[in-house]
Amino acid sequence: MKSFWRYAVLVLATLIFVYPFMWMISVTLRPEEEIGGFGLWPKTWTLQNYATVFTKIPILRAFGNSLLVSLSVVVSVILFCSLVGYALSRLQFRGREAISNLVIFTMVLPFQLTLIPLYLLVVKLGWADTYLALIVPFMMSSFAILLFRQFFKSIPQDLIDAARIDGCSDLGIVFRIFWPLSIPAIITVGIISFMGIWNEVLWPLMVIHKQELMVMPQLVTLFALGGASEGQLGVQLAAATLLALPILIAYLFFQRYFIESLATTGLKE
Repeated sequence: MKSFWRYAVLVLATLIFVYPFMWMISVTLRPEEEIGGFGLWPKTWTLQNYATVFTKIPILRAFGNSLLVSLSVVVSVILFCSLVGYALSRLQFRGREAISNLVIFTMVLPFQLTLIPLYLLVVKLGWADTYLALIVPFMMSSFAILLFRQFFKSIPQDLIDAARIDGCSDLGIVFRIFWPLSIPAIITVGIISFMGIWNEVLWPLMVIHKQELMVMPQLVTLFALGGASEGQLGVQLAAATLLALPILIAYLFFQRYFIESLATTGLKE
């Protein structure tokens, strides 16, 4: 009976969590006049809402822009933050702990605090309305540095000593030893970075004004709030579904590594 009630609570919690997403998808498959109530099964099936989205806004171009920006940010975060994490975890130099504490301190600073100075810097550099404005400010992540630092600390020092005896450089140690042993951490950083930059709306709204350079969250926001959707709930939710789909697919493919990394990477000294 204890197991029964435990699983009953878990199933109920799952239904409560999943229901809004299922209802959203159900609404996108109904005609506008049938939207109402809380049922999940449409009386009339239609893809008109999705067709309207593709007709009214360049959603495929925005998808390509988001994919380009997101993948560029993910690659740069994994590359640069793993190097910094290695330096802070394995190299001995003056000020190492101070830098580590500074990295941790920057994690508590809200992004809005640096928003205006960062915007002015981007404008001064002439990066407004370019991909650089969307990519460069997010190429480093305090969270990724901390995660790599703590994960690298769990790797035995004997492997590093053996690699140094064989003449391996620090870069060789990172790419040939640490990276293969840190696949869960790399995938976790990749997923979190991808989710963060894919869902970013405020910054693109500030630095991008050309429609051909807009990313999906920005375009969907302007589509829903700017009047182009004509207040049609089904069309708005269809655009939101297309926006959420890549994140869902990425997590479904890599969730095992994501959970493994969170379970095995402790924030210990």
